Amino acid sequence: MVKSRACAAALITTGFLLGSTALTPAAFAQGPVPGVAPGQPVEGAPSLSDPVPSPETPNNASAAQSAAAPETSPTRDRQIPPLNLPDAAPATGAQPAETTAAPAPAAPAVVVGQTGPVIGRIIVRGNERIEAGTVLSYLTLQPGQRATPERLDLALDALNRTGLFADLALEIEGSDLIVRVVENPIINQVVFEGNSALTEEKLRDEVQVRPRGIFTRSRVQQDVQRIVELYRSSGRIGAVVTPKVVQLPQKRVDLIFEINEGPKTGVARINFLGNREFSDRDLRGVVATSESRFYRFFSSTDTYDPDRLEYDREQLRKHYTNRGFYDFRIVSSTAELTPDQRDFRITFTVDEGRRYRFGDLKVETQLQRLKAEVLERLVPIKEGDEYKSDQLEQAVDALTFAAGAAGFANVEVRPRETPNRETGVVDVTFQVREGPRVYVERIDVVGNTATLDPVIRRELRLVEGDAFNRVLLDRSRNDVRRLGFFKDVTIEELPGSAPDRTVLQVGVQEQPTGSLSFGAAFSSAESFSLDVGVTQSNFRGRGQDVRFRASAGQFRQILDISFTEPRFLGRDLSGGFDLFAQREDYTDFNSFATSSAGGSLRLGFPTSQNSFLFTRYVLRQNEVTIPGGFCGENDLIGLCAQQGSSLTSAVGYTYRLDTRNQPRRPTRGYNVLVRQDFAGLGGDVKYIRSEAEGDIHYGIRPNWVFSGQLSGGYIKALAEDSVRYQDRFFKGGNSFRGFDTLGIGPRDVSRDSPLGGNAYVIGSLELRFPTPLPEQYGIGTAVFVEAGTLGLLDDRDKLVVNDQGQLIESPFIRDDLALRASAGLSIFWDSPLGPIRFDLSQPLAREPYDKVKTFRFSTATQF
Repeated sequence: MVKSRACAAALITTGFLLGSTALTPAAFAQGPVPGVAPGQPVEGAPSLSDPVPSPETPNNASAAQSAAAPETSPTRDRQIPPLNLPDAAPATGAQPAETTAAPAPAAPAVVVGQTGPVIGRIIVRGNERIEAGTVLSYLTLQPGQRATPERLDLALDALNRTGLFADLALEIEGSDLIVRVVENPIINQVVFEGNSALTEEKLRDEVQVRPRGIFTRSRVQQDVQRIVELYRSSGRIGAVVTPKVVQLPQKRVDLIFEINEGPKTGVARINFLGNREFSDRDLRGVVATSESRFYRFFSSTDTYDPDRLEYDREQLRKHYTNRGFYDFRIVSSTAELTPDQRDFRITFTVDEGRRYRFGDLKVETQLQRLKAEVLERLVPIKEGDEYKSDQLEQAVDALTFAAGAAGFANVEVRPRETPNRETGVVDVTFQVREGPRVYVERIDVVGNTATLDPVIRRELRLVEGDAFNRVLLDRSRNDVRRLGFFKDVTIEELPGSAPDRTVLQVGVQEQPTGSLSFGAAFSSAESFSLDVGVTQSNFRGRGQDVRFRASAGQFRQILDISFTEPRFLGRDLSGGFDLFAQREDYTDFNSFATSSAGGSLRLGFPTSQNSFLFTRYVLRQNEVTIPGGFCGENDLIGLCAQQGSSLTSAVGYTYRLDTRNQPRRPTRGYNVLVRQDFAGLGGDVKYIRSEAEGDIHYGIRPNWVFSGQLSGGYIKALAEDSVRYQDRFFKGGNSFRGFDTLGIGPRDVSRDSPLGGNAYVIGSLELRFPTPLPEQYGIGTAVFVEAGTLGLLDDRDKLVVNDQGQLIESPFIRDDLALRASAGLSIFWDSPLGPIRFDLSQPLAREPYDKVKTFRFSTATQF
């Protein structure tokens, strides 16, 4: 008798046989079954019309009903035997169970000779849930074929690979081939016990087994390894996971993962050997792992994680190579358990080498239209500078971008470094070569759960079929990031179906694009006020911007609704409308009340890569109400002349040039905005209103950003009119920190009433920098200084009638156009409830009648 290799291996794996019968050469010599003609249907043979079900899904109705939904087993109170997983590679901290509760998938040995009988019929026995036709559909043998040892081995192997069976056997009875099967059970439910450090939801996301799935030991073994690795990455090296099963009727089981989490393994000490230029304390600030301390209860970096050590090695390498140490290398990194086996001591052994400087910098190019002399001037490195590996990457990016801008879409730039260890100089030659032309085969967008694909694709400068262009690729990434819908945007190049094809995978990480803001304030001037605002800049995932704001107070009420469609009529046009209504009633101490209501239509389009032009039409009904008897002696002539209703019909435009890398908290680039409105296209009011503002941002170092902003505006009435109260500029609060809303500018001190101004100029400087707190706290800070002025009322707005009926300039109007300045500290906190901002400021220059506010708090909830 001869045993086949596949069957022998199956025998070793399972360690037992189920109903297998040894076949002798005499059995194979019996020939076909008498009375069965060739080609005649045999009992148990599959029909070509029979469906081929999935190997993971039971085919009969009773099996589907028995596995329809998880249920709580009535046998849970019984003693549960642990599930023994033989051949399991033990993970760190994982201990396999000692006993077994279910058989492992295997194929028993089948003894055959060198030849075999012709198969007359194939009969399946032992199946309960799986139909015989399903079993036969996976079998590689058919009636009429000879049952040779090789074919029997292949048939067993094919059935084993389905994962449907715990045991298999092939037997020959006359001319019948008997397929005996023991089905794998169905998982009724998956239970986790003993977990407290990790939530059940996180564990369920990690494991692959699912209720109503097929139970196999290999999958359970893999899931045990996944859970152990998850605990290890969270700092629990000693975690032990023991899988157990509870047998249920109808070939079902409950799978239980018993977890012993063990203690949290910390880091007692981080040591460095071989470092001379930098102290241990300096290097501890470089690596991500930190030493365990009692005050780091919110931090997760003070637990031992072997994967984090690899990241720490890379951080050390970058730290040294960016400070001139070209030869730096890490000799070893070890982690040793403390005697109490609760913490680790980590030791990095380094070889610093010596400091280097850049030597000769050359560019070699094979492109005729690109001169090496021109490219050398674009290299952001100078001879004699300290060697920095980051500068090499910046130089490669600069040369690649320059070549792409010159029309060379496929360029390879490789720096060749030649160190001189005696002189401490590294010569660098940048080799610029034209690479093979590659075309974009497909663009995949991944990671977007709320934003529709077309919203992202329309921002890309490349489409399927275009020649690959790295410059356009970088611009596409910036354009998608500029939408403000995503935390991070990456574009990865993947191999295509041919060497000259590439697949671009645009990966986005979405962030909240809506905000729900609430505000409540109490002051002696405004009494109590409540503000509610809803903003969604990615409405329905289509990139549409919707805004709603309502404010209600004792003296002022505001309602504002806005909608913007970024792709109006399916074209590169931005269209939208605004509806607004506002009322201010200060008659108790201001002698007048104002109200306005109206709407506007907007249409915008890009004029270049980074510039946009927006046009608008505004129609607004204004009304000024002054109680009877107030417009008499010592009252403002200009204000009394505005009493009654007026209609404003104005057209305007806004031009924007925006090169910022992202709209929220940019780190580089600038933004310039110019807008003008012309009133007088019908209506009762005529004026020209002009404003301009600009801001610039420069990243000094990671998380250190310097910003500057300058804005100004001027409004001039046409004909003989003066500028009406509603059309003037009002500043303070968020527009000028350190002062209250409407806190600066011309004021009627007799009534403490702000009058606004016809012109303003405000400038600010801000430095944003990180805090010593862990990054996961989401706390940032900035220091700022602001300066500016507001004023220039029309002469008519300062006149009053005296007791003799003469027009004189009011002694109570203050319009000094004086300089105001303030400085302070801003704290930003990305709290779980939404972004919160605190402004602590102190005026440096002010007028006695200005309204000061040294502390301001604002919050909004994002969704």
